[in-house]
Amino acid sequence: MKLGELQPNPGAKHSAKRVGRGIGSGHGKTATRGHKGQHARNTVRPGFEGGQTPLHRRLPRYRGFHNLFRKEYAIVNLAQLDKLEAGTVVTPELLLEKGIVRELKDGVKVLGDGDLTKSLTVHAHKFSKSAAEKLQAKGGTAEVIG
Repeated sequence: MKLGELQPNPGAKHSAKRVGRGIGSGHGKTATRGHKGQHARNTVRPGFEGGQTPLHRRLPRYRGFHNLFRKEYAIVNLAQLDKLEAGTVVTPELLLEKGIVRELKDGVKVLGDGDLTKSLTVHAHKFSKSAAEKLQAKGGTAEVIG
């Protein structure tokens, strides 16, 4: 059997109902739409549920603007980095390995929450101003990755 030879079983396929083709067809005049009303006039818009609150308004989580290009960063605070040894070169891979971050998402962002007592070299995708200042105040460096 070849793809070109495929066809439905005999009797499985019905010919389309031809409506609006004159009285003799049996489906003429109103073309199976009945008399008057919104369904006869073809005025029901997509998503209309007869006046009931439509699905798209019943589910509020889909409302509003959602940026397709939004980046979500894995957050790391300085208090978490303070647990590492002095002089450590902190990379996203090291953070994953130590269990400080569960997943990298779109990158790592270092925030300045907590105090730093050691000098560290931190490689991350983003830094808050306070985090960068606190790192440099302790003699460490904040290096931004691509």
